[in-house]
Amino acid sequence: MPSLRFKSINNLSNRTEKEVTVSAKITAIFNENVFTLKAAREFLSDEAYKSLLNSVKNGKRIDRAVANQISAGLRQWAEAKGVTHFTHWFQPLTGTAAEKHDSFFTLKSDGTPIEEFDGAALIQQEPDASSFPSGGLRATFEARGYTAWDPSSPVFIMEIDKGKTLCIPTIFVSYTGESLDYKAPLLKALAALDKSAVDVCHYFDKNVTRVSATLGWEQEYFVIDEGFFNARPDLVTSGRTVFGHSSAKGQQLEDHYFGSIPERVYAFMRDFEQESYKLGIPLRTRHNEVAPSQFECAPIYEEVSVGVDHNLLMMDIMERAARRHKLRILFHEKPFAGINGSGKHNNWSMSTDTGVNLLAPGRTPKTNLMFLTFFVNTIKAVHDYADILRASIASAGNDFRLGANEAPPAIISVFIGQYLTKVLGDVKERVGDKFDEQDEAILKLDLHKSIPELLLDNTDRNRTSPFAFTGNKFEFRAVGSSANCSNAMTVLNTIIAETLKEFKKDVDELIEKGEKKEIALMHVIREYIVSSEKILFEGDGYSEEWHHEAERRGLQNVRTAPLALDAMVTAKAKKLFEDNGVYTHSELEARHEIELEKYIKKVQIEARIMGEMATSNILPPSIKYQNTLIENIKGLKELGLPETAYANQKQILKKISEHIGKISDLVEKMIEARKVANAIGNTRTKAIAYTSQVKDPFFDSIRYHADKLELLVDDSEWALPKYREMLFLR
Repeated sequence: MPSLRFKSINNLSNRTEKEVTVSAKITAIFNENVFTLKAAREFLSDEAYKSLLNSVKNGKRIDRAVANQISAGLRQWAEAKGVTHFTHWFQPLTGTAAEKHDSFFTLKSDGTPIEEFDGAALIQQEPDASSFPSGGLRATFEARGYTAWDPSSPVFIMEIDKGKTLCIPTIFVSYTGESLDYKAPLLKALAALDKSAVDVCHYFDKNVTRVSATLGWEQEYFVIDEGFFNARPDLVTSGRTVFGHSSAKGQQLEDHYFGSIPERVYAFMRDFEQESYKLGIPLRTRHNEVAPSQFECAPIYEEVSVGVDHNLLMMDIMERAARRHKLRILFHEKPFAGINGSGKHNNWSMSTDTGVNLLAPGRTPKTNLMFLTFFVNTIKAVHDYADILRASIASAGNDFRLGANEAPPAIISVFIGQYLTKVLGDVKERVGDKFDEQDEAILKLDLHKSIPELLLDNTDRNRTSPFAFTGNKFEFRAVGSSANCSNAMTVLNTIIAETLKEFKKDVDELIEKGEKKEIALMHVIREYIVSSEKILFEGDGYSEEWHHEAERRGLQNVRTAPLALDAMVTAKAKKLFEDNGVYTHSELEARHEIELEKYIKKVQIEARIMGEMATSNILPPSIKYQNTLIENIKGLKELGLPETAYANQKQILKKISEHIGKISDLVEKMIEARKVANAIGNTRTKAIAYTSQVKDPFFDSIRYHADKLELLVDDSEWALPKYREMLFLR
C-alpha cells in the first residue's frame, strides 16, 4: 500500500483549486463584521453611544445601566446579520484565544421562547478558571473566574462556515482579581505609558492629553500541503520537523524572496485577507519571504491593544482558511532546519492625541527636543531592562531561532544608524550649545527624469538587530512568529513608562535648582545617552565578533528560555511592574511558572515524538533496506563474484548499520534522561534539566543519524515526506 507521502505527491497533480471570490474593492467590505462607532451611532441611543464613545476614546468605565442599552443595540445589529450566538473572546495564558458560545435564545418562566442579550451578559461572564493555566494562583477546585468586556477593542462577528457568532473582546481574571490572561496586563501597561508620556509631553505641548502606543506587526509563516503535513507526525504534534535532511536546493539561490507568489498560496492569501478585512484587520502587505514556502503579511499600524487582538484573530483565520485550500500553516519559529525560521517583527511607536508621532525625527532631529527625549528614553529603557525584554520573547520555539544566523541574537542591543549615532554623539559633547539647523539630506538618482528626488532616511535598516530604529519607530525583531504580541508589548510599554517617569523626576529636580527647562532637558538627555550607549550596536549581530564584543561590554547573552525567564521574577522586575500597576508579585511568579511549564511540555512532546518516529518511521525502512543489501551481497557471493563486485554495498551496509545502532542507543538514553527530568519536582530545575539533559545532548545527535539514513535508504521505502517535497511541491 502506498504511503501517505506518495499519495500526497500523486494528489497534487490531480488537485482542483478552490475558487475564491473577493470584493472588487477592499473598502466595500472593510469593517463589515465589526461594531464600529458608525454602527454604534445607528443602533444605539444618544446616551448609550456617548457612553461607549467615552469609554473607547478616554478609557472611562461604562455604567451598568447603560450597558443594557448597548447590549440591546448590539443584538439588533448582530441579528440583522444572521447571528444566533455570542461569546466572550479572551486570551488565556495558553497562548491562543478562547471562547464559549451562548445563544441569544432563552425561555421565560412560562415557557415562552425569546431572544435576549442583556447588559450583564455583555459586561461579564464566568468561564472555568481552573481549566486554564494559572501558575498556582488558583487550585483545581477553585474554578471561578471572570471575563470582563474590554470596550477599547471593537466587538466583531466571526463567520465559520454558515455559522455566525458575536465576539466580545474581554479580559480574564480570577475570582480574587489576579490577571489570568495576556490582555489585562497589556491594558495596564498602556495606561502607565499614557500617564508617563503625557507628563513628559507637557514640557513641550500642554495640549497633549493622551499618548497611545502603536503597533504594526509583520507575521511570517510557512505554508505546506495538507497531505504532507498529515504524513509528518512531528508537524502534527509539535509544529516543527524533528527529522529531515536539507533539500539540495534550499534558499541559497535567494530566488524566493519577493518572488512571484505561487497560485495556490495566492488563492489562500486572498481568502484569508477577505475574511480579515471584514473584521477590520487592515492588512496592507503580502509577499514571499526568504525561505522556500515562507511568506509574510503585515497591516497598517494600529493602537497596540487592537493590533494585538487583530494579530491573534488573523492567525486563527489563516489556519481555517488554509484548511479550506487543503494547506496547513506553520507558525513555529523553526519548522525546518537549515533554512530561515519565522519571526513576528513588532514595529512600535507612540502618538499623541494632537497628531504627533513622538518617534518621528522631523527635519532637524538635533533641535527637536521632543523627539530626542522619547528617542533617548526608549534606548535607556532597553538598556536598563534588557533582561526583562529578553524574557518577554523567551520560548521553546524561539530558542531554535534566536542567534541562528537568520534572526537577531539573544543579546539585546539597539541599532539607530550612523546619522542618529552622530546626532547623539553631538548632543553628548555639546550640551548647552545651540545646534545648527540642518537641511534634509537628499539622495538624487540620475537615472531618468521621471524619477523623483528621494528623501534619504535618517537611518538604514539592520535586520540582525533585535531592536532597531527604522525611521519613525522601533522594530522589535526578536519576537517569535507563534507568540502573542501582548507579552512583548506589555514589557516594552512598562519599561518605557518607568523610564519616562524617572526622566521627569530628574528634569524637575534640575528645574527646581534653577536650570532653564531646555537646558535641564538636554542635561538629562546627555546623562541618559552616556549611561546607555553600551547597548547601541551598528554592526552585524550575526557575527562571532559581536558576541565577544557584547561580553566585553557586559551585555547578557542568555541563550535558553528557562534561564532567560528568571528575569521576570527578580526584585528589579517585581518593583518595575508593581510600581506601574501592571503585575503583582504573585502574578509575576505565576507567569514565570506557566512559561516554564510550557517550555517543559513542548520539549517533552518533541522528545516523545522524536523517540516514536525514530522507532516507527526511521528504523523500519532502514532495517528493511539493510536486509535488502544483505540479500544482495549474499547473492553476489553465491554467484562467486569477487568482493569488488559488492564492496560498495558493504560500505553502504556498514554506514546504515552504524546509524541504526546509534539511533537505537541514543533514543534509549534520551528516554531514560526524560524519566529522570520528569521526576524533578521544582519546575525551574526541571526546565533546565530538559534543556541540558534531554534536548542538548540528544536532539541534534539523533537527528544527525536519522537524516543520514534518509540519504542512504531507498527513496521508495521512505514514508516521511522530504524537505524538497514539503517546501517546493504545492
